[in-house]
Amino acid sequence: MSVVPAGVLPGATAVQDGGAGQAAGLGPPARLWPSLAAVYRAQLSRARVARIPLLFVATFQSVGIMIMMRGVVSDGSEAQYVVAGASIVVVAYVALNLLAQYFGQLRASGGLDHYATLPVPPAAVVLGAAAAYASFTVPGTLVTAVFGSVLFGLPLGNLWVLAAVIPLAGAALSGLGAACGLLAPRPELATLFGQLGMSAALLLGVLPPDRMPEAVRLLRDLLPSTYGVEAYAHTFAARPDWALVFTDMAVCAGVGVVSLAVATWAYRRAAVR
Repeated sequence: MSVVPAGVLPGATAVQDGGAGQAAGLGPPARLWPSLAAVYRAQLSRARVARIPLLFVATFQSVGIMIMMRGVVSDGSEAQYVVAGASIVVVAYVALNLLAQYFGQLRASGGLDHYATLPVPPAAVVLGAAAAYASFTVPGTLVTAVFGSVLFGLPLGNLWVLAAVIPLAGAALSGLGAACGLLAPRPELATLFGQLGMSAALLLGVLPPDRMPEAVRLLRDLLPSTYGVEAYAHTFAARPDWALVFTDMAVCAGVGVVSLAVATWAYRRAAVR
């Protein structure tokens, strides 16, 4: 029996080329935006049934806070912070608190191993999940903002600003929530961090800043949701300072980019363990 030389076999050139030949047979790497859209749709469909009741809880909580504050705050300059803060609390409850719990449970259950086997960039996983959770905040935030404006007699003409404030504040808080869930060594701690973050957004966002001590104001400035609250609160003025509004939005966007970048790093760190 004669032995056929390897050099004349079909595909021998690719085998001899080593890594170059093998790389040529692989498909192109997944792109960020198509991967992000796929993760977003998957997370949205999975979380819809479980998260809608919790969204009602977040909305009722914010509405109840405004009703309680109605007996304490009556001046328009303070009421605007109550309404704006209560509206952003809905975003904090879902985007920060629930997302921290989700990634904490995902890490503890080994669910990150599933995502690690998929040909998607880590940023797509974090951004897709964050966008899906932030999407649930839109109805509750709008209901809270309209109810609060009517309750305190504030104008509704600039309600459209929430179309920018919700995604910007949602991105900043979602990145923070994802990072808390991914960096927490146990899911119980992830839940604790999420609850503490939401409580901070509630206390520091709803209360008028003029009534806070100076040290508490400094803590308020460190909270990502503060700039979303400020941006929306300034629109209730008779003549809003739009430069100030857009500056607060820009700061919120910058914080969102940083927090999502930290969450992506935390995902890579958790996925390789």
